[in-house]
Amino acid sequence: MAHRLIQHVEKALCWTGPGNLGHAFAVGDADGTDLVERILTPSRLLDLVMRRSLADPQLRCFRDGTELHPNAYIAQSVTRRGQSIRMVDMRRLANLLDDGATLVVDQVNIFDPTLEAACRALQWWSRERVQANVYLTTNNAAGFDLHWDDHDVLIVQLAGEKRWEVRGDSRQVPMYRDSTRNSTPSEDIVWTGTLRPGDVMHIPRGYWHKATRQELGTGLSMHVTFGFVQRTGVHWMSWLADWSRDTDLFRQDLKRWAEPREQELQCRRLGEEAVALIRSRDPGAYLAAHEQETGTPRHIRHLKILGTLHSVVCVTDFPPQIRTEKEAVEVLAAGKKLTFTHKALPSLRLLLSGDPVRLADAAMVVGSKVNRVAEILIEEDLCTWLTPELSSGYTDLVTNAAL
Repeated sequence: MAHRLIQHVEKALCWTGPGNLGHAFAVGDADGTDLVERILTPSRLLDLVMRRSLADPQLRCFRDGTELHPNAYIAQSVTRRGQSIRMVDMRRLANLLDDGATLVVDQVNIFDPTLEAACRALQWWSRERVQANVYLTTNNAAGFDLHWDDHDVLIVQLAGEKRWEVRGDSRQVPMYRDSTRNSTPSEDIVWTGTLRPGDVMHIPRGYWHKATRQELGTGLSMHVTFGFVQRTGVHWMSWLADWSRDTDLFRQDLKRWAEPREQELQCRRLGEEAVALIRSRDPGAYLAAHEQETGTPRHIRHLKILGTLHSVVCVTDFPPQIRTEKEAVEVLAAGKKLTFTHKALPSLRLLLSGDPVRLADAAMVVGSKVNRVAEILIEEDLCTWLTPELSSGYTDLVTNAAL
Protein backbone atom coordinates (compact mmCIF):
# COMPACT_ATOMS: atom_id res chain seq x y z
CA MET A 1 0.00 0.00 0.00
CA ALA A 2 1.67 3.21 -1.20
CA HIS A 3 0.19 6.02 0.90
CA ARG A 4 1.08 9.66 0.28
CA LEU A 5 1.49 10.28 4.00
CA ILE A 6 4.26 7.68 4.25
CA GLN A 7 6.00 9.16 1.24
CA HIS A 8 5.74 12.59 2.88
CA VAL A 9 7.15 11.36 6.20
CA GLU A 10 10.08 9.59 4.56
CA LYS A 11 10.91 12.64 2.44
CA ALA A 12 10.68 15.07 5.38
CA LEU A 13 12.85 12.94 7.67
CA CYS A 14 15.18 11.62 4.93
CA TRP A 15 14.19 8.06 5.78
CA THR A 16 14.13 5.13 3.36
CA GLY A 17 11.74 3.03 5.43
CA PRO A 18 10.68 2.40 9.02
CA GLY A 19 14.13 1.24 10.17
CA ASN A 20 14.87 4.51 12.02
CA LEU A 21 11.63 4.42 13.97
CA GLY A 22 12.43 4.61 17.68
CA HIS A 23 16.19 5.06 17.22
CA ALA A 24 16.87 8.79 17.02
CA PHE A 25 15.09 12.13 17.14
CA ALA A 26 14.37 13.62 13.72
CA VAL A 27 12.54 16.67 12.40
CA GLY A 28 12.07 17.93 8.88
CA ASP A 29 9.81 19.59 6.39
CA ALA A 30 8.54 18.76 2.93
CA ASP A 31 6.10 20.32 0.51
CA GLY A 32 2.83 18.99 1.90
CA THR A 33 0.35 21.76 2.63
CA ASP A 34 -2.26 20.21 0.37
CA LEU A 35 -1.60 16.79 1.93
CA VAL A 36 -2.15 17.88 5.55
CA GLU A 37 -5.32 19.75 4.63
CA ARG A 38 -6.54 16.57 2.99
CA ILE A 39 -5.81 14.50 6.11
CA LEU A 40 -7.72 16.67 8.60
CA THR A 41 -8.69 20.29 9.14
CA PRO A 42 -9.71 22.01 12.39
CA SER A 43 -13.27 22.46 11.15
CA ARG A 44 -13.52 18.75 10.24
CA LEU A 45 -12.27 17.80 13.68
CA LEU A 46 -14.86 20.00 15.40
CA ASP A 47 -17.58 18.65 13.12
CA LEU A 48 -16.56 15.11 14.11
CA VAL A 49 -16.68 16.05 17.80
CA MET A 50 -20.11 17.64 17.38
CA ARG A 51 -21.67 14.59 15.70
CA ARG A 52 -20.31 11.91 18.04
CA SER A 53 -21.11 10.99 21.60
CA LEU A 54 -17.55 11.40 22.88
CA ALA A 55 -16.47 11.61 26.50
CA ASP A 56 -13.33 11.41 28.59
CA PRO A 57 -10.79 9.90 28.37
CA GLN A 58 -11.27 9.74 24.59
CA LEU A 59 -11.97 13.45 24.47
CA ARG A 60 -10.27 15.82 26.90
CA CYS A 61 -9.84 19.56 27.23
CA PHE A 62 -6.95 21.40 28.92
CA ARG A 63 -6.39 25.00 29.98
CA ASP A 64 -2.94 26.22 31.08
CA GLY A 65 -1.77 22.62 31.01
CA THR A 66 -4.43 21.48 33.50
CA GLU A 67 -7.16 19.05 32.50
CA LEU A 68 -10.65 20.46 32.86
CA HIS A 69 -13.53 18.55 34.39
CA PRO A 70 -15.69 17.04 31.60
CA ASN A 71 -18.69 19.04 32.86
CA ALA A 72 -16.92 22.14 31.57
CA TYR A 73 -17.58 21.09 27.97
CA ILE A 74 -19.86 18.02 28.02
CA ALA A 75 -23.58 18.11 28.77
CA GLN A 76 -26.43 15.64 29.02
CA SER A 77 -28.65 15.73 25.96
CA VAL A 78 -32.14 14.36 26.67
CA THR A 79 -34.23 12.98 23.84
CA ARG A 80 -38.02 13.37 23.67
CA ARG A 81 -38.30 9.81 25.02
CA GLY A 82 -36.29 10.77 28.07
CA GLN A 83 -33.06 9.05 27.02
CA SER A 84 -29.93 10.79 28.29
CA ILE A 85 -26.88 11.02 26.01
CA ARG A 86 -23.60 12.71 26.94
CA MET A 87 -22.41 14.92 24.11
CA VAL A 88 -20.06 17.85 23.74
CA ASP A 89 -21.70 21.20 24.36
CA MET A 90 -20.34 23.03 21.33
CA ARG A 91 -21.11 26.47 22.78
CA ARG A 92 -19.10 25.74 25.94
CA LEU A 93 -16.29 24.22 23.91
CA ALA A 94 -16.21 27.24 21.60
CA ASN A 95 -15.89 29.56 24.59
CA LEU A 96 -12.97 27.53 25.95
CA LEU A 97 -11.20 27.48 22.60
CA ASP A 98 -11.82 31.19 22.11
CA ASP A 99 -10.14 31.92 25.44
CA GLY A 100 -7.25 29.59 24.69
CA ALA A 101 -7.32 25.85 25.37
CA THR A 102 -6.19 22.47 24.06
CA LEU A 103 -8.66 19.89 22.79
CA VAL A 104 -7.36 16.31 22.65
CA VAL A 105 -9.17 13.55 20.77
CA ASP A 106 -7.68 10.07 21.15
CA GLN A 107 -7.97 7.36 18.50
CA VAL A 108 -9.48 9.62 15.86
CA ASN A 109 -8.77 6.80 13.41
CA ILE A 110 -11.81 4.99 14.85
CA PHE A 111 -14.14 7.76 13.72
CA ASP A 112 -12.49 9.28 10.65
CA PRO A 113 -12.01 7.16 7.48
CA THR A 114 -9.03 9.19 6.28
CA LEU A 115 -7.08 8.64 9.48
CA GLU A 116 -8.25 5.03 9.61
CA ALA A 117 -6.69 4.40 6.21
CA ALA A 118 -3.57 6.36 7.20
CA CYS A 119 -3.08 4.31 10.38
CA ARG A 120 -3.56 1.06 8.46
CA ALA A 121 -0.96 2.16 5.91
CA LEU A 122 1.46 3.05 8.72
CA GLN A 123 0.85 -0.36 10.31
CA TRP A 124 1.62 -2.15 7.04
CA TRP A 125 4.73 0.03 6.74
CA SER A 126 6.04 -0.40 10.30
CA ARG A 127 4.53 -3.81 11.18
CA GLU A 128 3.45 -2.28 14.51
CA ARG A 129 0.03 -1.15 15.71
CA VAL A 130 -0.64 2.55 15.27
CA GLN A 131 -3.06 4.98 16.92
CA ALA A 132 -3.79 8.57 15.88
CA ASN A 133 -4.42 11.29 18.48
CA VAL A 134 -5.20 14.86 17.45
CA TYR A 135 -4.33 18.01 19.44
CA LEU A 136 -6.02 21.34 18.71
CA THR A 137 -4.53 24.29 20.64
CA THR A 138 -5.89 27.82 20.32
CA ASN A 139 -4.57 31.34 20.83
CA ASN A 140 -2.02 31.74 23.64
CA ALA A 141 -2.67 28.43 25.40
CA ALA A 142 0.15 26.61 27.12
CA GLY A 143 0.67 22.94 26.40
CA PHE A 144 1.58 20.07 28.69
CA ASP A 145 4.57 20.19 31.01
CA LEU A 146 7.68 18.20 30.16
CA HIS A 147 6.72 14.56 29.80
CA TRP A 148 7.73 11.38 27.98
CA ASP A 149 5.71 8.79 26.08
CA ASP A 150 5.98 5.03 26.47
CA HIS A 151 5.83 4.61 22.67
CA ASP A 152 7.48 6.13 19.61
CA VAL A 153 5.60 8.94 17.90
CA LEU A 154 5.46 10.59 14.50
CA ILE A 155 4.01 14.09 14.70
CA VAL A 156 2.60 15.78 11.61
CA GLN A 157 1.68 19.44 11.89
CA LEU A 158 -1.70 19.88 10.19
CA ALA A 159 -2.50 23.56 10.75
CA GLY A 160 -1.03 26.67 12.41
CA GLU A 161 2.15 26.80 14.45
CA LYS A 162 3.39 25.37 17.74
CA ARG A 163 6.67 25.72 19.59
CA TRP A 164 8.44 22.61 20.85
CA GLU A 165 11.25 21.68 23.17
CA VAL A 166 12.61 18.13 22.94
CA ARG A 167 15.10 16.63 25.38
CA GLY A 168 16.89 13.31 25.47
CA ASP A 169 15.90 10.42 27.68
CA SER A 170 16.77 10.13 31.37
CA ARG A 171 16.21 6.36 31.39
CA GLN A 172 16.87 4.25 28.32
CA VAL A 173 13.75 2.89 26.65
CA PRO A 174 11.41 3.29 29.66
CA MET A 175 8.14 1.41 29.74
CA TYR A 176 4.66 2.14 31.06
CA ARG A 177 5.00 -0.84 33.38
CA ASP A 178 8.61 -0.67 34.48
CA SER A 179 10.91 -1.67 37.32
CA THR A 180 11.96 1.92 38.08
CA ARG A 181 10.10 5.22 37.99
CA ASN A 182 11.17 7.65 35.30
CA SER A 183 10.25 11.02 36.77
CA THR A 184 13.37 13.21 36.46
CA PRO A 185 13.57 15.11 33.14
CA SER A 186 16.76 15.06 31.14
CA GLU A 187 18.82 18.26 30.95
CA ASP A 188 19.96 17.44 27.42
CA ILE A 189 18.00 19.69 25.03
CA VAL A 190 17.95 17.98 21.63
CA TRP A 191 15.89 20.52 19.67
CA THR A 192 13.79 23.65 20.07
CA GLY A 193 11.79 25.15 17.27
CA THR A 194 8.40 25.78 15.71
CA LEU A 195 6.42 23.30 13.65
CA ARG A 196 4.42 24.60 10.69
CA PRO A 197 1.92 22.87 8.38
CA GLY A 198 3.55 19.90 6.69
CA ASP A 199 6.43 19.60 9.16
CA VAL A 200 7.14 16.13 10.57
CA MET A 201 8.83 15.20 13.85
CA HIS A 202 9.85 11.82 15.24
CA ILE A 203 10.23 11.51 19.03
CA PRO A 204 11.53 8.16 20.28
CA ARG A 205 10.10 6.51 23.37
CA GLY A 206 11.39 8.08 26.58
CA TYR A 207 12.44 11.45 25.10
CA TRP A 208 11.11 14.33 27.20
CA HIS A 209 9.18 17.03 25.34
CA LYS A 210 6.68 19.87 25.66
CA ALA A 211 4.81 22.13 23.26
CA THR A 212 3.05 25.47 23.59
CA ARG A 213 1.44 28.33 21.69
CA GLN A 214 2.45 30.92 24.27
CA GLU A 215 3.97 34.05 22.72
CA LEU A 216 2.63 33.06 19.28
CA GLY A 217 -0.41 35.33 19.57
CA THR A 218 -3.86 34.65 18.22
CA GLY A 219 -4.45 31.67 16.00
CA LEU A 220 -4.35 27.93 16.40
CA SER A 221 -2.25 24.82 16.07
CA MET A 222 -3.39 21.33 15.18
CA HIS A 223 -1.19 18.29 14.88
CA VAL A 224 -1.74 14.56 14.71
CA THR A 225 0.41 12.19 16.72
CA PHE A 226 0.79 8.67 15.35
CA GLY A 227 1.80 6.39 18.21
CA PHE A 228 3.79 3.20 17.49
CA VAL A 229 3.98 0.61 20.27
CA GLN A 230 6.95 -1.43 19.12
CA ARG A 231 7.55 -4.96 20.40
CA THR A 232 10.33 -5.39 22.98
CA GLY A 233 12.22 -8.23 24.62
CA VAL A 234 9.76 -7.97 27.49
CA HIS A 235 6.88 -8.71 25.11
CA TRP A 236 8.81 -11.67 23.70
CA MET A 237 9.48 -13.08 27.18
CA SER A 238 5.79 -12.70 28.10
CA TRP A 239 4.87 -14.61 24.94
CA LEU A 240 7.34 -17.35 25.83
CA ALA A 241 5.80 -17.61 29.29
CA ASP A 242 2.49 -18.50 27.64
CA TRP A 243 4.18 -21.18 25.54
CA SER A 244 5.75 -22.68 28.68
CA ARG A 245 2.33 -24.13 29.52
CA ASP A 246 2.91 -26.72 26.80
CA THR A 247 5.65 -28.34 28.91
CA ASP A 248 4.71 -30.60 31.82
CA LEU A 249 7.67 -29.44 33.88
CA PHE A 250 6.58 -25.79 33.85
CA ARG A 251 3.08 -26.74 34.94
CA GLN A 252 4.31 -28.63 37.99
CA ASP A 253 4.24 -27.05 41.44
CA LEU A 254 7.48 -25.52 42.67
CA LYS A 255 8.92 -27.70 45.41
CA ARG A 256 8.58 -25.29 48.30
CA TRP A 257 8.83 -27.95 51.03
CA ALA A 258 11.25 -30.39 49.38
CA GLU A 259 14.83 -31.06 50.43
CA PRO A 260 17.40 -28.51 49.13
CA ARG A 261 18.89 -31.09 46.77
CA GLU A 262 15.49 -31.78 45.21
CA GLN A 263 14.79 -28.04 44.88
CA GLU A 264 18.16 -27.55 43.18
CA LEU A 265 17.39 -30.36 40.75
CA GLN A 266 14.05 -28.80 39.82
CA CYS A 267 15.69 -25.40 39.34
CA ARG A 268 18.31 -26.90 37.01
CA ARG A 269 15.71 -28.76 34.97
CA LEU A 270 13.55 -25.62 34.69
CA GLY A 271 16.57 -23.66 33.48
CA GLU A 272 17.36 -26.26 30.83
CA GLU A 273 13.76 -26.30 29.63
CA ALA A 274 13.71 -22.48 29.56
CA VAL A 275 16.80 -22.42 27.34
CA ALA A 276 15.22 -25.00 25.04
CA LEU A 277 12.04 -22.93 24.85
CA ILE A 278 13.98 -19.76 23.99
CA ARG A 279 15.88 -21.57 21.24
CA SER A 280 12.72 -23.05 19.78
CA ARG A 281 10.88 -19.73 19.49
CA ASP A 282 13.14 -16.81 18.69
CA PRO A 283 12.06 -13.13 18.50
CA GLY A 284 11.37 -13.53 14.78
CA ALA A 285 8.79 -16.21 15.51
CA TYR A 286 7.16 -13.96 18.08
CA LEU A 287 6.98 -11.00 15.69
CA ALA A 288 5.39 -13.19 13.02
CA ALA A 289 2.86 -14.54 15.51
CA HIS A 290 2.08 -11.06 16.79
CA GLU A 291 0.87 -10.02 13.34
CA GLN A 292 -1.62 -12.90 13.39
CA GLU A 293 -2.98 -12.37 16.91
CA THR A 294 -5.98 -10.11 16.38
CA GLY A 295 -8.92 -9.95 14.03
CA THR A 296 -9.88 -7.12 11.75
CA PRO A 297 -11.51 -3.88 12.95
CA ARG A 298 -15.22 -3.11 12.72
CA HIS A 299 -16.59 -2.62 9.22
CA ILE A 300 -19.88 -2.78 7.37
CA ARG A 301 -20.21 -6.22 5.83
CA HIS A 302 -21.71 -6.05 2.38
CA LEU A 303 -25.38 -6.98 2.24
CA LYS A 304 -27.00 -7.87 -1.08
CA ILE A 305 -30.02 -5.76 -0.15
CA LEU A 306 -27.73 -2.72 -0.22
CA GLY A 307 -26.86 -3.17 -3.86
CA THR A 308 -24.18 -4.69 -6.06
CA LEU A 309 -20.66 -5.11 -4.73
CA HIS A 310 -18.55 -2.75 -6.83
CA SER A 311 -15.33 -2.16 -4.87
CA VAL A 312 -13.41 -3.74 -2.00
CA VAL A 313 -10.32 -3.07 0.11
CA CYS A 314 -8.21 -5.21 2.45
CA VAL A 315 -8.59 -4.11 6.09
CA THR A 316 -6.26 -6.43 8.01
CA ASP A 317 -3.97 -4.84 10.60
CA PHE A 318 -0.90 -6.10 8.76
CA PRO A 319 -0.17 -7.30 5.21
CA PRO A 320 -1.62 -10.78 4.64
CA GLN A 321 0.88 -13.52 3.88
CA ILE A 322 0.28 -15.28 0.57
CA ARG A 323 2.06 -18.63 0.39
CA THR A 324 2.24 -20.63 -2.81
CA GLU A 325 2.31 -24.36 -2.06
CA LYS A 326 2.40 -27.30 -4.46
CA GLU A 327 -1.27 -28.11 -4.16
CA ALA A 328 -2.80 -24.72 -3.33
CA VAL A 329 -2.34 -21.09 -2.27
CA GLU A 330 -2.59 -20.22 1.43
CA VAL A 331 -3.51 -16.84 2.88
CA LEU A 332 -2.57 -16.12 6.49
CA ALA A 333 -4.03 -13.02 8.14
CA ALA A 334 -5.96 -11.96 11.24
CA GLY A 335 -5.50 -15.34 12.90
CA LYS A 336 -6.95 -17.22 9.92
CA LYS A 337 -5.58 -19.53 7.23
CA LEU A 338 -7.53 -19.69 3.98
CA THR A 339 -6.80 -22.09 1.14
CA PHE A 340 -7.40 -21.32 -2.55
CA THR A 341 -6.54 -22.94 -5.86
CA HIS A 342 -3.61 -21.60 -7.84
CA LYS A 343 -6.05 -19.95 -10.25
CA ALA A 344 -6.98 -17.49 -7.50
CA LEU A 345 -3.41 -16.21 -7.01
CA PRO A 346 -3.61 -13.15 -9.34
CA SER A 347 -6.91 -12.12 -7.74
CA LEU A 348 -5.52 -12.57 -4.22
CA ARG A 349 -2.47 -10.44 -4.93
CA LEU A 350 -4.68 -7.66 -6.23
CA LEU A 351 -7.39 -7.83 -3.56
CA LEU A 352 -4.93 -8.11 -0.66
CA SER A 353 -2.67 -5.29 -1.84
CA GLY A 354 -4.19 -2.85 0.64
CA ASP A 355 -5.27 -0.55 -2.17
CA PRO A 356 -8.91 -0.01 -3.17
CA VAL A 357 -10.01 -2.39 -5.93
CA ARG A 358 -12.81 -1.72 -8.40
CA LEU A 359 -14.01 -5.19 -9.31
CA ALA A 360 -15.01 -4.27 -12.87
CA ASP A 361 -11.48 -2.98 -13.55
CA ALA A 362 -9.92 -5.94 -11.73
CA ALA A 363 -11.91 -8.42 -13.85
CA MET A 364 -10.34 -6.94 -16.98
CA VAL A 365 -6.88 -7.58 -15.48
CA VAL A 366 -7.20 -10.96 -13.73
CA GLY A 367 -10.51 -12.32 -14.97
CA SER A 368 -14.05 -12.57 -13.67
CA LYS A 369 -13.06 -15.04 -10.92
CA VAL A 370 -11.97 -12.00 -8.91
CA ASN A 371 -15.60 -11.39 -7.94
CA ARG A 372 -15.95 -14.75 -6.17
CA VAL A 373 -12.57 -14.40 -4.46
CA ALA A 374 -13.64 -10.96 -3.23
CA GLU A 375 -16.84 -12.41 -1.78
CA ILE A 376 -14.86 -15.05 0.13
CA LEU A 377 -12.41 -12.51 1.52
CA ILE A 378 -15.31 -10.33 2.67
CA GLU A 379 -17.01 -13.30 4.31
CA GLU A 380 -13.77 -14.01 6.20
CA ASP A 381 -13.39 -10.31 7.21
CA LEU A 382 -10.05 -9.84 5.47
CA CYS A 383 -11.60 -7.40 3.00
CA THR A 384 -14.59 -5.13 3.27
CA TRP A 385 -17.07 -3.40 1.06
CA LEU A 386 -15.66 -0.05 -0.02
CA THR A 387 -18.55 2.21 0.94
CA PRO A 388 -18.50 5.80 -0.29
CA GLU A 389 -17.59 6.89 3.25
CA LEU A 390 -14.65 4.49 3.53
CA SER A 391 -13.60 5.24 -0.03
CA SER A 392 -13.24 8.90 0.93
CA GLY A 393 -10.40 7.90 3.27
CA TYR A 394 -8.35 6.68 0.31
CA THR A 395 -9.24 9.25 -2.35
CA ASP A 396 -6.15 11.17 -3.56
CA LEU A 397 -4.03 9.39 -0.94
CA VAL A 398 -3.82 5.76 -2.15
CA THR A 399 -3.85 4.72 -5.80
CA ASN A 400 -6.54 2.32 -6.96
CA ALA A 401 -4.98 -1.15 -7.23
CA ALA A 402 -6.44 -1.92 -10.66
CA LEU A 403 -4.96 1.16 -12.31
